[in-house]
Amino acid sequence: MTPPGTPVVVLVGPPGAGKSTIGALLAERLGTGYRDTDADIERTAGKPIPEIFIDEGEPHFRELERRAVAAAVAEHPGVLSLGGGAVMDPDTRALLRGLPVVFLDVELADAVHRVGLDAPRPLLAVNPRKRWRELMEARRPLYTEVARAVVGTGGRTPAQVADAVLEALQLPRAHTPDIPQ
Repeated sequence: MTPPGTPVVVLVGPPGAGKSTIGALLAERLGTGYRDTDADIERTAGKPIPEIFIDEGEPHFRELERRAVAAAVAEHPGVLSLGGGAVMDPDTRALLRGLPVVFLDVELADAVHRVGLDAPRPLLAVNPRKRWRELMEARRPLYTEVARAVVGTGGRTPAQVADAVLEALQLPRAHTPDIPQ
């Protein structure tokens, strides 16, 4: 059981894993709120993440991300999605210990299809397939370190992935939307 006031589910995974889509669906099914730390960062900075990378650099973005995750974990009792690189920070990983974290595992082909090769993702701007593989090699051990459960997304609809997350964490549904399986 998670402490009161902390997220009921925390989703981690690489770009293209479906964290935003699955997070919103889980929040609906659990009858709770949804929060995305990337959206929090953009709101705080007043500009999109790619512009933060260009204007202030990745270290500045990572500091904003660390703060956004810490605030969200402390304040948000619903479903929380973290940016793909949030787990790189050791303080963030420590903060996630003991929380109901789910690593949404996705294969490269699915991620590329979902993200698109022209999407504004700063770390995937040059040779996105190669860069995605490199990011996953570095991050996969960290995703699995913080995760209570790993849910593969391959060959599944968002509804099926959401069901798998609920089952993995043994969470009851508060609401069953009329979404085809």
